[in-house]
Amino acid sequence: MRTLLKALLRIVTRLLFRVRLKGQTPSDGERLLIIANHESFLDGLLLGLFLPLDPVFVVHTGVAANPAFRLLLCLVDYLAVDPTSPMAMKKVIRLLEAGRPVVIFPEGRITTTGSLMKTYEGPAFVAAKTGATVLPVRIDGAARTYFSRLASHVPRRLFPKISLSILEPTRIPMPEAPTARQRRRLAGEGMRRVMQEMIFATRPEQTLFGALLEASAIQGSGHRLVEDLKQIEYSYRDLTRMALALGRLAARESSPGEKVGLLLPNLAPTLGLLFGLSAHGRVAAMLNYTAGVDSMQSACTAAQIRTIITSRAFVDQAKLGDKLAALRDVRILHLEDLREQIGLGDKLWLLLWASPFPRLALPASASPEDPAVVLFTSGSEGKPKGVVLSHRALLANVAQIRAVVDFSIDDKILNALPLFHSFGLTAGGLLPVLTGARVFLYPSPLHYRVIPEVAYDRNCTVLLGTSTFLGNYAKFAHPYDFYRLRYVIAGAEKLAAPVRDLWFEKFGIRIFEGYGATETAPVLAVNTRMAFRSGTVGQFLPGIESRLIPVPGIPDGGMLHVKGPNLMSGYLRFENPGVLQPPVSPAGEGWYETGDVVEIDAEGFVKIVGRVKRFAKVAGEMVSLESVEKLAAAASPGAAHAASTQADPTRGEAILLFTTDPKLSREQLQTAARDGGWPEIAVPRRLILVETLPLLGTGKIDYVTLKQWAEQA
Repeated sequence: MRTLLKALLRIVTRLLFRVRLKGQTPSDGERLLIIANHESFLDGLLLGLFLPLDPVFVVHTGVAANPAFRLLLCLVDYLAVDPTSPMAMKKVIRLLEAGRPVVIFPEGRITTTGSLMKTYEGPAFVAAKTGATVLPVRIDGAARTYFSRLASHVPRRLFPKISLSILEPTRIPMPEAPTARQRRRLAGEGMRRVMQEMIFATRPEQTLFGALLEASAIQGSGHRLVEDLKQIEYSYRDLTRMALALGRLAARESSPGEKVGLLLPNLAPTLGLLFGLSAHGRVAAMLNYTAGVDSMQSACTAAQIRTIITSRAFVDQAKLGDKLAALRDVRILHLEDLREQIGLGDKLWLLLWASPFPRLALPASASPEDPAVVLFTSGSEGKPKGVVLSHRALLANVAQIRAVVDFSIDDKILNALPLFHSFGLTAGGLLPVLTGARVFLYPSPLHYRVIPEVAYDRNCTVLLGTSTFLGNYAKFAHPYDFYRLRYVIAGAEKLAAPVRDLWFEKFGIRIFEGYGATETAPVLAVNTRMAFRSGTVGQFLPGIESRLIPVPGIPDGGMLHVKGPNLMSGYLRFENPGVLQPPVSPAGEGWYETGDVVEIDAEGFVKIVGRVKRFAKVAGEMVSLESVEKLAAAASPGAAHAASTQADPTRGEAILLFTTDPKLSREQLQTAARDGGWPEIAVPRRLILVETLPLLGTGKIDYVTLKQWAEQA
């Protein structure tokens, strides 16, 4: 009777939910622990019906006591446990040792966020204790049914598609730690990482425009999510139509595969053009409008940009007319002129064909490996380089972030970082659009008094920024401006300790510091609510491999080399225009050398020691200029400081400290060095007072300009 009922239910659920099972179970089922994410009340039923095994399900005693669930549990073997009982997991251990496969949900409850919840230590300790093979199974789609526990305003359907993905089996070794409590905690951390890797590994292979269409289908085409200074909230339907229309206009002025320059601020049409160019087989080259004429010309030459799309209103407001006039061999198109070219045929195409059937209206879809975006380095190491990021790289990084941070449609991200900056593009542009979170695009991160007011007025829950920008926002903000913020994420430069302390004292908010590079689309590591360690940039995201190669003269850490699906396709250089040069690393093919010296502790937390190029060789010893800046911040926490070097005939190099504090003296630095344990050699030889430190458009300190000042000092 049980077999017959399961067969009938399998047919019904397969028809209603179009259930797909991917992957295979291991041939040897000895001591097999099956773990799965928990999306809905259907999860146990789905696993019981479609897994090619006869496992024992571990369920909560409260669930087993419910008459409706007890009826369904008759279809499977189950073990009711009380999670509060210390003996609960011993029963599971005995089952595994007896050779029965066991299914358990490590989260212990159905998700209420749509993302992974916390994972309990018990299942992980069972896996480590028994040496069981852990088989991850990803359930996708059940959270969109009415059997989930998501809030009532989250879009749901009667019968959405559901997939079950069986991943490669793994093991969780028993951690080495002095106490049982620590071993349980470390095993639980291992289980959490397995679950995150599972979520990431089951991402679909798509293009940017395909991902936009899928997000629209999941969240609903009427869901409003993009807002800019015009204070108009654009829905998925609006954004898709914008992408189709603007992409069609841009396609007329370019050829397939061509790199089209975008010189636009943080506005909804900028995102529309980005998706639209992608949909029509073009590549958006995001130009830095804060760069000088030489840098902009070098970027156009490296990427062979023949056409730049901008806005006449933006050019006038930002006073870019002289820069654009100085560019050679480049055609400038204005959005205002392109819009006037929209004719009746375009409108009918959009309304009657492209909007209802976007996949059919467009040319053959691109491959995920095709270039999607070109971003440009700041040029601090010479002429700007074009970083070519494929659809695969960008969407992989979005999926990596989603696997560790619980963004949802209840969030509203305030993004003032420019979209030509990789952090601003991926975390502040693509991530919210593809997850359903709302985003407010603000055109400049330098409006320190306005941005806190925007965060307050628009009920923003997530703020992105660099350490410099966040420090200035905190300085001018009212203590209540950020009362809605759940996440404040810092990147692009080292988070200064005074900034971190100010945010905690003034707003009671903990800043989550991350780390990345334009070449990795960009996020490599980030602190989260589940895994946080002050003074580090968090743990590496799922799917990222790392290697440390020792650097002569630097005793701690090593040069970081990384590999992963979010890695760039290669560089476009001024010296060899249009030719893609894949990354080169001593670690081997497919690896990228970050140029950063880092330390990685036993639990995988990454600590940045400094950039190799930001070390000074003083009297034969390597001194990190970042440590000099930390020393200055300890001596004078309320001011801004930056270190550089100049040649010294007797000591090799001498360290100079640029500071905005007129009262700071070398004696204070020496006292702070003694108190904080810094070596005497880290105390700069000279202090130079400046009114402000030079900044790049991304908010980083302009060390190239500082180096020039140091050489002239």
